[in-house]
Order: sequence, then structure tokens, then C-alpha cells
Amino acid sequence: MTSVVLYNQINPLTAVFSRTHFSFPMSKDFPTEICCSVKHKLKSRKQEHGQFKKVTRVRSSVAGGLQVELSESGSASRPPEKKLRVLVAGGGIGGLVFALAAKRKGFEVVVFEKDLSAIRGEGQYRGPIQIQSNALAALEAIDIDVAEEVMCAGCITGDRINGLVDGISGSWYVKFDTFTPAVERGLPVTRVISRMTLQEILAHAVGSDTIMNESNVVDFVDNGEKVTVKLENGHCYEGDVLVGADGIWSKVRKILFGPTEAIYSGYTCYTGRTLILGEEGYIYTYKFFHRYRVFLGHKQYFVSSDVGGGKMQWYAFHNESPGGIDVPKGRKERLLKLFEGWCDNVIDLLLATDEDAILRRDIYDRTPIFTWGKGRVTLLGDSVHAMQPNLGQGGCMAIEDGYQLALELDKAWRQSVKAGNTIDIVSSLKRYENARKVRVAIIHGLARMAAMMASTYKAYLGVGLGPLSFLTKYKIPHPGRVGGRIFIDVAMPLMLSWVLGGNGSKLEGRVLHCRLSDKASDQLRRWFTDNDALERALDADWFLLPVGGSTSASEIFVLSRDEKRPCIIGSVPHANSLEASITIPSQQVSEMHARISYKDGAFFLTDLSSKHGTWITDNEGRQYRVTPNLPTRLRPTDVIDFGSDKLQAAFRVKAMKTQHKSTHNEDETAALQAM
Repeated sequence: MTSVVLYNQINPLTAVFSRTHFSFPMSKDFPTEICCSVKHKLKSRKQEHGQFKKVTRVRSSVAGGLQVELSESGSASRPPEKKLRVLVAGGGIGGLVFALAAKRKGFEVVVFEKDLSAIRGEGQYRGPIQIQSNALAALEAIDIDVAEEVMCAGCITGDRINGLVDGISGSWYVKFDTFTPAVERGLPVTRVISRMTLQEILAHAVGSDTIMNESNVVDFVDNGEKVTVKLENGHCYEGDVLVGADGIWSKVRKILFGPTEAIYSGYTCYTGRTLILGEEGYIYTYKFFHRYRVFLGHKQYFVSSDVGGGKMQWYAFHNESPGGIDVPKGRKERLLKLFEGWCDNVIDLLLATDEDAILRRDIYDRTPIFTWGKGRVTLLGDSVHAMQPNLGQGGCMAIEDGYQLALELDKAWRQSVKAGNTIDIVSSLKRYENARKVRVAIIHGLARMAAMMASTYKAYLGVGLGPLSFLTKYKIPHPGRVGGRIFIDVAMPLMLSWVLGGNGSKLEGRVLHCRLSDKASDQLRRWFTDNDALERALDADWFLLPVGGSTSASEIFVLSRDEKRPCIIGSVPHANSLEASITIPSQQVSEMHARISYKDGAFFLTDLSSKHGTWITDNEGRQYRVTPNLPTRLRPTDVIDFGSDKLQAAFRVKAMKTQHKSTHNEDETAALQAM
């Protein structure tokens, strides 16, 4: 069957060249060895299945236009090509997923993309993308091989501890479980993957014969029987359906419904990526590092996520007017001022990130609409329901859209064949909209709610009260903090179950199953509720780091994890075969001042009846004197003052993982994987 594409042009061969020749640069955001592995799998999969790409044959037309004949050979399992040409405006994640789904259903697809290079704004400024269980399941229903490539390339986060954290103290506010809702429903576990790597996988799966790079849709006409799109270069293409997947600033949406302004969220977002594994084998942060965490604050919040390859991606949100500009080389300095006084988990990431690696963009979304299209034209993804990134569901909703739209078109085609009628495209697009708009609207609202909660969080009474801010020194828990936690403890499991569960049981072409590789420690459930067990199970090196301003504390000390060899702190050496010794030459430090011992995965500090005492300041700023001769539990981020003068001998307790250790027990290994 010959498919005719008609457009006005001066040089027809230019368009063909643009359509069939583009490359995918290697993403700098992902380890080279993994990217190479992905490309090898792509090639191997095609060879193993004996499939060949569609071959584009160009022949001249008497009418002066160009006729593109698409023929296909290869695997007999591929569905027969259907007499329906689908045009897609936008080759982002949503557009490519839909194109893949439509091709797997047997439709002819053409994707128009302005810039498919690896430096496009979406990948550069938005960093990695979280593909949660609902979206991964939809990908499996579309193409199991492509889903497998995505999951292999991604970094699993769903099998780890995730949650909300107080930004100042670093203490857990609430943890949430994304593992259980997935495995109970036979769904894949959430991954994080580089946007550019994901785009590369999808684009190769869709095929270069389908994607027209450097092709920007600027207009279209729907005459009721066909849709004709016009590109920026003046070329025109005709199809049966047009899908606008061209993002939050969608031109297709603007033509459909007129110009509307995107809604500014009230927040600008700085983002950066840093190497968390240093040359000496140390991870530059505390013990709870490898996971997804949201650090809560007043009119600002901070998000960190392990993205694999020894890297951590972070996002810093601050409430301010849009359009702000930073002074040259001033982003890092500004962030350190904005988050001054926040916990070390935040500050460490900022300090470890190069100035040039920090990017900034304002956050916008669009209020969902309940009419997504007109006639033979509809919208998909951010073009119709751009949402704030706080739930990590923006891209996931676009993937679900792509699955549902291809499904409805396929149903309409099958019904038309069975009845012997012309396919009813308009009704199929309406069914697609009806199937999606309620779920999308709810998740869109939850994303806005999450942003409000993250930025209006107040740990103590007096925060944000101006003249009454002195109340914060009394550390009185804010009523909203207490009530919010009760609400979240009840609502979060229900919300995650519904969001991540998605339509998993209704996905055609996918059998409910759990992957053997998607597993977590048997202790994971316990760690969600027992912080002490989580800390004790961790394998990390504990250090005493001098606090700035200390006149007698200048050395960094490593604490011994040998239960039979405690460490003695004093003003003179006390080394013997049974004890380690830390010497602090200070008038505030007694000869036998204190002892630090290790037992059952925890460190304890005992004051040995010293003259000036030993003091601990915890992560919430509360200071107390250690009771003489009574072991007191040490926590990471505690500050120890040996003596009553803070300027004499003050140390911060810090736990960091070193890669030089060769052995650790099974629980320690499981804890590290969960972190």
C-alpha cells in the first residue's frame, strides 16, 4: 500500500534527509559503560527478532509533490500496517512513547521534533526523570523489550528508604514506601533515569524512519477528513490524526484553544549534579544518603535523589518572583546563603557541586482542562496537563497518556474493520480524553498540594512570625507539623497505592508479575518504622571533625568500631593494648576526660567525671550536659564540646561510607543498599 505525504516545498530532498539522518550523542549524565550496553541491547534485540526497520522509498509525483512509500518486512509477529497516518508534534518522552505504542499497534506514524539533540533544554535543565511503577507497567504493555532496556539503564530507588525530612535538623518527618504498592500489584519498582538516556532508548525503538528532526510544527488545519500540519520551514504534511505532544508551551494547544498563560508556581528551582564518590573512596555526606528525600522548610525546600553512577541529583526550590537573574558565578554562593543553617546533608551537596554544574529555571504548570482536543486533533502530556515536579509524575502521566491513546485508536480501528465502516477517529479521541482526564486532574492537584506542604512546613512555633520569631528558641513543635504528620501517616499509603498502582490490572498485553531483580532487604519494613535499627544496621566510618573556631581541636579522628577497644579522650596520651587514645591539648580537657565505646552498631559517649564536663548539642540545636559515668548514645551530626567553653574543643560527629572496606556483614550490606 502506498502512503502519500503532500507538502509545498522548493527542495523535497531536504525534508527526506532531515527525516532519515540524525544521531544521538552520548549522554554525559550516565555512565559510558551503561550507555554502550543499552546500544548493544538495542542492536541485539533487532537482530535476534529478525526485524527490519521500515524502508523509505521516495519516487516522484506527477502532481509535483512527494510520495513516500513505506514498506515493511521481517517478523511475522508484527501487526499488519493499518490505513491510518498519525502525526505527532513533539519528540519528547510523551511523544516518543505514544509513537512507539502506535507503531506497535500497526499504525503509520510521523514524529515532528524541533531538536532531538542531547542538549535540548528539557534534558539539560530538568535533570533525570523518575519513572514510577505505573509508568513502567505501561511501558511493559507497549513494548516489553524497550521497558527492559529502560529498567536496566535506570537506578532503582523504589527498594530504598524515601521520605520527607526536616530541613534544619535532618530528622525524618515521614517515610514512604514505594516498594510494597508495586510488588503487591505485580508492577516494576520505581527507577530514576537520565532523560537523555531515556530519550535515546525511545528514539531508537521508534526508528529514524519515523522521526523528522529539526521539524517544528507551527500550524495545522483540520478539514474534518484529514489534518494538515505546517512546519516552520514551510513544508506541509497530511495525516488522519494530529497529537500535540509539544510541551508546556505547546503551539498545537494554542491553535486549538487560543493563547493561555502558564501558571507560575511561585518558585524558582536551582538544580545540580555532584559526584558523591570521591577519589579517596569517601561519600561526602552522612549515613542516610542513597535514596530520595525532600528536605522541608519555610518558603523553600530541597530535594536529593541518587541517580546511579556514583552521582546525586539535587533540586533547591525558593519562593520568589519569576525571571530572576544571578550574578556571574554567583549561584552557589547564593544557595549557601539561602540554605544557611540547614542540615549538613543539604550543605554538603551544595559544597560538593561545581558552580558551572548549577542551573536555574522557574517552575510553571497549567491548570488541567477537561477538553483536550477538537475533531481529529488532541493533546498529550505537558501540552495539556503540565504539572509541578513534586510527585515525580509529570513524565509518568505522559507515558500513561501514550498507552491509552494508542489503545483507543486501535479499538476504533478494530471496530471499524468488524463493522465494515470508516474508523471513527473523533469518538476514539474523546474516549481517550475521558479515560485520562479525571486521574490526571487528581494527580495534578496532589502535585500542587505537595509543593504547598513542602514550602509551608514550619518545624517550630514562631517560624515565619516576624516579631514573634523569638519563640523558635523554645523548640515548641508547630501545631501544623504535628497535625500534618498524622494526616500524612494515614493518607500517604493510600495515595501511593492509587498513584503507583495506576491502571496496572487493566493494561492490555501485560501479565501481572514481579521481577526477581526488583527485591529489597527483609528488614526494609522494619527500617521504615525503626530509625534505631536502621542506624545500627549501617556500615559506615564515624569521624570527629573539628568545629570551626575551636582553638584546641585541629585534627580529624576516626572512631574505632572494635567493641573491645574503646577510645579515651584526654589532655595527655593514654595508649595501651586495650584502648585507643585521642589527645586534645586544652585546659578545658581533663587528663582522663571521656570515653567513646562501640556496641551493637552504635557509639556511646561516657564522661569520666571530668572537671569541666562534656556537652552534646543535638541536630535540633538542644544542648545538654552528659551525665558523668553514664553512657550516652551518639548520633551523626551531634556536636561534642569537651569542656564548658565552646571555643576550646568542639567536634562534630559525622558518618561517611568508605569503599576501602573489604568485608561487612549481611545486615550492613542490606542497609547500604536500602539507603
